[in-house]
Amino acid sequence: MSFDAIVIGGSYAGLSAALQLARARRKILVMDSGQRRNRFAEHSHGFLGQDGRPPGAIAADARAQLMKYPTVAWVDAKATTSEGETNDFTVSAESGARYQARRIILAAGVVDTLPDVPGLTERWGKHVFHCPYCHGYELDQGRIGVLASSEMSMHHALMLPDWGSTTLFLNGAFTPDAEQITQLMQRSVTVEREPIRQLSGASIDVELTDGRIIPLDGMFTLTRTSPASPLGAQLGCAMEDGPMGPFLQTDMFKETTVSGVFACGDMARATGSVALAVGDGAMAGVGAHRSLMFGPGHG
Repeated sequence: MSFDAIVIGGSYAGLSAALQLARARRKILVMDSGQRRNRFAEHSHGFLGQDGRPPGAIAADARAQLMKYPTVAWVDAKATTSEGETNDFTVSAESGARYQARRIILAAGVVDTLPDVPGLTERWGKHVFHCPYCHGYELDQGRIGVLASSEMSMHHALMLPDWGSTTLFLNGAFTPDAEQITQLMQRSVTVEREPIRQLSGASIDVELTDGRIIPLDGMFTLTRTSPASPLGAQLGCAMEDGPMGPFLQTDMFKETTVSGVFACGDMARATGSVALAVGDGAMAGVGAHRSLMFGPGHG
């Protein structure tokens, strides 16, 4: 079965990219494995017109709207392999089904690797977060922790006092130098050097190895991310190193270094959110359409 474009990933970026092509009356296929990155969060914030809604509901509504366009097909399947070149790509699903397309849009997102702290995983998306803009306001200027995972956590620690009283838990991840300590003091950040034994409690109680317990209203940490799909690597797309992990290199129209292959959302950005993913996807869809109209290199 042949399409103008196959979109790998049916979350916010992929849905947005697919919508642009659907409205251009292009024949497209969306392949989605159902693993949204923010599936652990109960509410999504910071996306204009959708603030505070469950993220699954936003995605479900967007899918329903997209599927009203007659040129759109959808398969609930994980794309496992890809090969080919412009105007002749083949994508295979886990089931063995094969699909052909003139263009590919990679929008499968990333996988988060969390810091190894007992009690953190079960609180991820509920009381432990990575984006202050998405979840900081709801903590109501309360007690906020930053769990350091590397020196990059300084950025988190210096941001979060705008959302509440902030404690930076170093947990052996790095040691701030004198200049960094001064920066933290200027932002009224408390630095806790004692290692964490575990997180417990209905919300978050930080249990330290010396027996102290520090109650929090919420915690933020930087994860390590990696692309959720191997297709970019299989097709030979170049990567960039971001602060949290590698992501696909793209131009202003979201075309990768491989002609005819576009990428958007978290797997093509150093950082992301629902709002940024939707905008990124819209640009990828437009770029892919321009490429279909005017040929390779005109994304």
